[in-house]
Amino acid sequence: MRVMTMNLWGTRGDWARRREVLAKGIGELGPDLAAFQEVIETSSYDQAADLLGPGYHLARSDARATDGQTIAIGSRWPIAEVREADLHVTARTAGFACTTLAALIEAPDPVGPLLFVNHFPSWRLDLEYERELQAVAAARLIDDMLDGRDLHVVLAGDLDAAPDAASIRFWTGRGSLGGTSVCYRDAWERVHPDEPGVTYTPDNPLMVDGDWPFRRIDYILVRCGLHGGPTLPIRGCERLFTEPVDGVQASDHYGLTADLGPPEPSTPEPR
Repeated sequence: MRVMTMNLWGTRGDWARRREVLAKGIGELGPDLAAFQEVIETSSYDQAADLLGPGYHLARSDARATDGQTIAIGSRWPIAEVREADLHVTARTAGFACTTLAALIEAPDPVGPLLFVNHFPSWRLDLEYERELQAVAAARLIDDMLDGRDLHVVLAGDLDAAPDAASIRFWTGRGSLGGTSVCYRDAWERVHPDEPGVTYTPDNPLMVDGDWPFRRIDYILVRCGLHGGPTLPIRGCERLFTEPVDGVQASDHYGLTADLGPPEPSTPEPR
């Protein structure tokens, strides 16, 4: 199963040329599941459908900016249920369409049904406190949707925080927040433990904030099982659209893709 996440930067810049690069690259990648942030949906244009092409089921968040900017999930398999978490957790989050979109995906065997989550918290540097609250809100949405079921969970998105931030440490099981804790495996860290894996960098000519201190802010995370390790083995993880094509950079972020294997036989419970 191939998963991708990409902040599309809306239709800013030279969209006609960026669109060609993105559509071709996504078509060649052929993801089974896609999480898009800063994606545009209006009465006249559906950016996610345009870039993915036919053969995908789509879900989009209700939270959106005045220009139609939202987040979206694309799936090759039917989407059975969609829910959204309100991430406006303090007054400081006003003015930005931060949200979490979770979809129950009817994936075939040997993977089976899974929960795919697109998490897009507040971006401002001074809002790590809010990102912590938003991570907890997203984790509670996931628990509510699982309702005790033992399903695979894959979370992807532009999380706007570095790996050592409290919000990311929460997701990877290195810290608790809000009286709870979870544990997900970071796909990039699993495959490239000694590489920085930057996705937002001044090496990208479209990056506006050249002195932005967070460099790896886009993630694909897989929930861990009872006996350790992700429930879907992480076979590979690579960055996407890191180089311009004919002088055209795809977005101000680099994307990320991960290849996940089928679940491995479970370890018997100790007696």
